[in-house]
Amino acid sequence: MTLDQSPGPHRSFLFVLGSSRADGNSEILAREAAAHLPADVPRRWVDLNRLALPDFQDGRHEDAGRQADEVEELLRRATVEATDIVIVSPLYWYSLSAQTKRYLDYWSGWLNVPGSDFKKRMAGGTLWGVTAMADDDHVVADGLVTGLSHSAAYLKMRFGGVLTGTASRPGRVRADEGAMARARTFFQSDAPLARFPYEEAGAVA
Repeated sequence: MTLDQSPGPHRSFLFVLGSSRADGNSEILAREAAAHLPADVPRRWVDLNRLALPDFQDGRHEDAGRQADEVEELLRRATVEATDIVIVSPLYWYSLSAQTKRYLDYWSGWLNVPGSDFKKRMAGGTLWGVTAMADDDHVVADGLVTGLSHSAAYLKMRFGGVLTGTASRPGRVRADEGAMARARTFFQSDAPLARFPYEEAGAVA
């Protein structure tokens, strides 16, 4: 796995690219946002299409001795070492891409490795999302947003929200001036602790 990284203290960003298209619109939007991070903040980019990562096999009850291969272990380490994880996925059928969902499925496996501290290490970090879609009404991405928010809530992470843009043909997101403007300040947004709806209802009550 190749990881691009720049030096810096305190926070570190992992950008997980989940498009089936190289240099897709979601990636363009994410790179615009990343360009406006402080220069001393480290950032890593992982393209899931370039990883020999097989489909996740749930072996919690059958294969307690399963050993992760080198690619999976590098991906796990990149995940837990980042303070901020940015899921970069186009909106496919109103949800995450298959590549991205497979990556998140591996989180389930990492949670259940004997002696794993995955949940503890993820707690307190921040999950972000970036997605491009063909529809002008970004409410159609609510399913994707909810999935990421609930994933963050389960792991006691903060959730910075999802940066959305409109584009279908390659490179067209650059014409979405509103999305490009939002990208420049996206990582300055407030990222509150993620909560499930029932937790928010209980807090209000």
